[in-house]
Amino acid sequence: MTARACDPGRVHRVTALVFDGLKMLDLAGPFEVFAEANRFGADYALEVRSTDGRPVRASTGMPVAVDGAAGDAAGIGTAVVVGGDDLPISPISAELTEAAAFLSRHAGRTASICTGAFVLAAAGLLDGRRATTHWRHARLLAAAYPKVVVAPDAIFVADGPVFTSAGVSAGIDLALALVERDHGEELARSVAQSLVVFLQRPGGQSQFSPSLSLPRPSTPALREVTDAVAADPAGDHSVTALAARAHLSPRHLSRMFRQELGSTPGRYVEGVRVDAAMRLLHAGQSVTATARQVGIGSPETLRRLFVARVGVSPRAYQQRFRSR
Repeated sequence: MTARACDPGRVHRVTALVFDGLKMLDLAGPFEVFAEANRFGADYALEVRSTDGRPVRASTGMPVAVDGAAGDAAGIGTAVVVGGDDLPISPISAELTEAAAFLSRHAGRTASICTGAFVLAAAGLLDGRRATTHWRHARLLAAAYPKVVVAPDAIFVADGPVFTSAGVSAGIDLALALVERDHGEELARSVAQSLVVFLQRPGGQSQFSPSLSLPRPSTPALREVTDAVAADPAGDHSVTALAARAHLSPRHLSRMFRQELGSTPGRYVEGVRVDAAMRLLHAGQSVTATARQVGIGSPETLRRLFVARVGVSPRAYQQRFRSR
C-alpha cells in the first residue's frame, strides 16, 4: 500500500488549464479517472479554467465550457495543464505560461498531459527537473529547454511535486498514479478495473513509436553511414566496416556518433535493428525469423534487446500491435 498524499474525507480540487486547440482526451481521460475514483470513496472536485474565463474549443471542434479564469482559482490540490498540437510548434503565449505558473504556485502539485509539458517548460516549472512528453516531441522539448532533463521513453515522470506524462492516453496512467498516491493501491486498482485499463502499463513509449524514429545526422559522411545501416539492418555494421564506408578512422566515427547522435555506433545499429524488428513483427513474422532477418541472430538476443529498449518482449509487442 502506498503512502497517502491527501487527507481522507477532505475535498481535493483538481483544476485543469485549457485553451483553444486542446486535445480533448488530455482533459477527459484524467478527469474520468478522478470522477471514477469518487465512486470508490475518493473526494475529488473537478474544475476547468481558461486564461480569461472564456469557453474554449478543442482540436476536434467541440466547445469546452469553463468554470472561470485561472487567476480566480483557489484551494487547488492538483493543477493539470493539458496538451495541444500547436504547443511544440508555435510560440506559447505569455497569458498561458502565466496562468500555468499561477496555478502551480497555488497548488499542492502540478501535472502536465502530453505536450502540456511545453507550457510547464516555458513557465520555468521544469527547470532542473526530469520530465517527459509525447515521444514525437521529446527531442524538441530537450532542445528547446536545455534545463529540462527529458526522459523520452517514460509513460509519466514524477519529480518532486511536478508530474509530466507522455502522449494523450498516458494522462490516464498519470491520473491513476496520482489516485494511488492519494488513496492507495486498492482503490486505484478498482478504478483501473472499472475503466478497463492497466493500473501500471507495461513498457514505455518506445512500443508505440513508429519504426525508424531514430535521429538523422546533419553531417553528410555520418548521414551516409546511418542511411546504409537503415537500408540493410542485417548487414556488417561493425565500427570498422562503417568507418571504412565513411573513409574515416573508427575513433573519428565514434566521436561523430557521440557528438551528433549521443550514441555509440554499436548502440545506434542495435536501435535500427530493433526498429526493423518492430516492422516485421507488425507484419506477422515469427520472433525467430525476425531475429535472423534483422541481423540480431538468436531469438533470445532479440528478446533481451527488445526488453531493454521497448520495455516488453517481442512476443508481447506482437500480440498488441500485429496487423490483422
